[in-house]
Amino acid sequence: MRIKWVEQMFDKIEPTFSEGGKLGWLHSTFDAFHTFALTPKTITRSGSHIRDAVDSKRSIIVVIIALLPALLFGMWNIGYQTYQANPGFFNSQSSFLNFWWFGFVRMLPMIVVSYLVGLGIEFAFAQGRHHEVNEGYLATGLLIPMIVPVTTPLWQLALAVAFAVIIGKEVFGGSGMNFLNPALVARAFLFFAYPTHMSGDKVWIASGWWGNDAIAGATPMGQLATGNMPSASVLDMLIGTIPGSTCETSFIAIALGALLLLFTGIASWRIMLSVFLGGGLMGLLFNAIGGTTYLDLPFYYHFLIGGFAFGAVFMATDPVTAAQTNTGKWIYGLLIGAFAVLLRVANPAYPEGMMLSILFMNCMAPLIDHCVVARNIKSRQSRISRTSGSTGKEAHNG
Repeated sequence: MRIKWVEQMFDKIEPTFSEGGKLGWLHSTFDAFHTFALTPKTITRSGSHIRDAVDSKRSIIVVIIALLPALLFGMWNIGYQTYQANPGFFNSQSSFLNFWWFGFVRMLPMIVVSYLVGLGIEFAFAQGRHHEVNEGYLATGLLIPMIVPVTTPLWQLALAVAFAVIIGKEVFGGSGMNFLNPALVARAFLFFAYPTHMSGDKVWIASGWWGNDAIAGATPMGQLATGNMPSASVLDMLIGTIPGSTCETSFIAIALGALLLLFTGIASWRIMLSVFLGGGLMGLLFNAIGGTTYLDLPFYYHFLIGGFAFGAVFMATDPVTAAQTNTGKWIYGLLIGAFAVLLRVANPAYPEGMMLSILFMNCMAPLIDHCVVARNIKSRQSRISRTSGSTGKEAHNG
């Protein structure tokens, strides 16, 4: 359904931004806003095709809607964790709304910086190449602030976004051509460039409305890294009332987003399920070995702490960087889950694991698909050879 007055407005100004118009050099920018507001009028004139109103922009919007439960809960949890660490901060006004408003005020600048820097670079590259503006960053721009600590300085976030967009995407041709998940590239940049702002007890809980100072508060991952079992209950981890990256803590909120992605067919259920299977099997293997706190940790704890669930739902399922074949998706997901738990347990210096696991498997996804396709071709050739041999033998006997 098209909104008439919006359509008329774009039709009226379109000649100005078309080739030969006064602002024709801004055609890519105009096209980006036009196709975002309205379904493109472009039609296929030859060959077989499928008519479908759900284009990539609409798919990205579904992803953004799926992120909202985790985003809204994360904002509330920012305020709640601050209150838990410093009950006097809110002057006894410890209401749900106060917690959420505090988190909203802390996260809004991060989201604004992410979109301004990222979209600014995307528009600049599109204008320079005379290409359409890709819509992929609409989701990436929201994901990046959701997977970093709330205390991340804005200038560091801006650098990470610029690095992710330029090095992670544009040098390979833009959206659809990148082989690494841009949001995780941004987080990896921050982790290796500014490790003290991405790990430790003092990077997870904000201490004030505007500053980047933090209050000490150990995450379950941090407690495990020191050889202690998480102090939070399973219920706390399910709900998400624990310290952590801004929007990765609530398993329930993430699950709500997963249901929407699966219902709409935007995300692959094979990848999502196999990530949890791989993590669970590796966790059970370590349980069988036993002997240390991390080895004895119940396998399902890995799903509830850190970025495991968020990565499985929103990162591993990225259709651009994931495996494309159905068999490849199973292999890809199983290895992500298994490597994430392996890194957590075997590398005390890096207690998370999910980020590096997904980035590593992003690199392996093309190889996985190649092997799956090659195997299918070989199997078909073998069947054809057997069939041809049987037919020739029957004809000879006849």
